[in-house]
Amino acid sequence: MDLQLKSKTAFISGSTQGIGFAIAKQLLTEGAKVIINGRTQKKIDLAIQSLIKAIPDADVSGIVADFSNTDQVNELLTKLSNIDILINNVGIFELKRFVEIGDEDWIKIFEINVLSGIRLSRLLLPKMLEKKWGRIIFISSESAINIPENMIHYGMTKTAMLSISNGLAKLTKNTEVTVNTILGGPTYSDGVAETITQIALAQNQDVEQVKTYVMNNFNPSSLLQRFIDPSEIANLAVYLSSPLSIATNGAALRADGGVLNTI
Repeated sequence: MDLQLKSKTAFISGSTQGIGFAIAKQLLTEGAKVIINGRTQKKIDLAIQSLIKAIPDADVSGIVADFSNTDQVNELLTKLSNIDILINNVGIFELKRFVEIGDEDWIKIFEINVLSGIRLSRLLLPKMLEKKWGRIIFISSESAINIPENMIHYGMTKTAMLSISNGLAKLTKNTEVTVNTILGGPTYSDGVAETITQIALAQNQDVEQVKTYVMNNFNPSSLLQRFIDPSEIANLAVYLSSPLSIATNGAALRADGGVLNTI
């Protein structure tokens, strides 16, 4: 299927690895121009090398910005123009008991996970509305609905994305601009892989055994019964980026592996 993305330019926050990288790769495969983002030039350079190796004719570039640094974010915003597709993907997570989550933890995770998307959308949405075409996609999580007891601050940020996305969609009437959210499930991203590996080493266990244990004990309602691959989230994101998805707007779509058991 031709997703009609050959003339489109996308910016993806937090895209040197994991879901963001997978989205970048699939958009490039569809012929879109992609601007990736990471915290260091080294990470961006390595990601670009990997993308060009996989897609030799890829039109890909990168902009360094740490979304916990306001000055770097403001500098990033001055470099973005003619963006057709915005993927608000950057995010952090950590396992932490509620009583141990200090004010600084709440502020930091809100700054990176929520304000990043607000700042980018505030800049780019008016330009999309002016030309009457654009796509904004927030990469949220099933944790927005099923708040983890050991990551309440993370769940809060993912719930906030749903409100922001839905509200922004209401501003797009009579245009071909859409704003949607993807509720991803337990995904084997680089961050998760690192955590699983650390647990396996600490307990002198096989990584696959730990992955199975985590899925069975922390995600028992999963219908997929395994971690989701980042490319499986990217499949939905790239479709939502396409002109073909025009009838989907203001929606929260699941790519959660069946973890959420609500209708």
